[in-house]
Amino acid sequence: MTPLPDSFCPTDGTRVPAGSLAWCCPLCRGPLDLDFSPTPAPLKSLTGRVNSLWRYAEVLPLATPSASLGEGRTPLVALKNGISAKLDYLMPTLSFKDRGAVLLAELALRLRPSRIVADSSGNAGTAVAAYCARAALPCTVYVPFGTSSKKLEQIGAHGARVEVVRGGREATAAVAREAADDPDAFYASHAYNPYFLHGTKTYVHELWEDLGGRLPQVLVVPAGNGTLLLGAALAVAELYGAGLLDRRPALWAVQAAAVAPLAAAWRADADDLVEAIPAADTLAEGIAIPRPPRARQILRAVRDSGGTFLTVTEDQIRHAQLDLASRGLYVESTSAVCWAAVREGALGDRTAVVPLCGAGLKSGLAASSGA
Repeated sequence: MTPLPDSFCPTDGTRVPAGSLAWCCPLCRGPLDLDFSPTPAPLKSLTGRVNSLWRYAEVLPLATPSASLGEGRTPLVALKNGISAKLDYLMPTLSFKDRGAVLLAELALRLRPSRIVADSSGNAGTAVAAYCARAALPCTVYVPFGTSSKKLEQIGAHGARVEVVRGGREATAAVAREAADDPDAFYASHAYNPYFLHGTKTYVHELWEDLGGRLPQVLVVPAGNGTLLLGAALAVAELYGAGLLDRRPALWAVQAAAVAPLAAAWRADADDLVEAIPAADTLAEGIAIPRPPRARQILRAVRDSGGTFLTVTEDQIRHAQLDLASRGLYVESTSAVCWAAVREGALGDRTAVVPLCGAGLKSGLAASSGA
């Protein structure tokens, strides 16, 4: 069995030994990273491998999966003017969160905790519930009041215990973290657990393979907790560091204008969050995160890539969701934010890929502004 890598705190350097159930830095309580610097396999060696994200075994911190549901290898389809969409909603639980959740389930199988807890506005909780079911691991998922009934139904159908928290996303996370402080608990957190990022990075490894060993000029990604964005940055660094890319793409991060703490920090040219962003209603519930734990890392990743932050209004989100549906792509409103940001020409003549992260069946069409 491949040994697990140690973790470390990117803020103060504190190290956490492999196999620990610690979910955060014991000193600053910040998220951890993995001490793991793999080398990707060259393009030609991928031929004939398993048709899932596990084909990129060299860059994954866990090997020989037992809880896989065939996740990954989602289609790439053209939209217009050099922009393509990666259909990550075509996953076992209908969202991109499967990429990270399968790594968390595999890790939990190794660590064998007494309980598994997660918090989510829906999609991450659904993915964790599904992969825990696949691995025969019981789990509890804390969700904020007002979470889509379809997402709640899906979480419960997988056998997870659902705990609805009276409050928003921040209150829900606080309750889950308190439960995770139990020394025998495993916190299956998509925001804090670094294994999740090493799952989401396969999004970019797939793009690189499908585009024949290259990437578009811009990767447009939604930014709430930043799990897809930071995974993308990891993959780009791995591919570029191995000499498998001749240039790095820019990361364009998109937030809903109603809840945009990262975009506000970016406008202030700050290294971290600069102001308290109150909880607010937005159609993009999946990225409505007032205080993302990895804010410093997200801002640095975008800055280092030569990228930028964009925000979109609720009307732009509605129109983008309908526009995608008119093209045969029915996604939830959070998944429409990247298309909302670039569909009117913000990219100029740059090539780009936007992720479609969650299926429309999870929450339905956004209500019109006059409803």
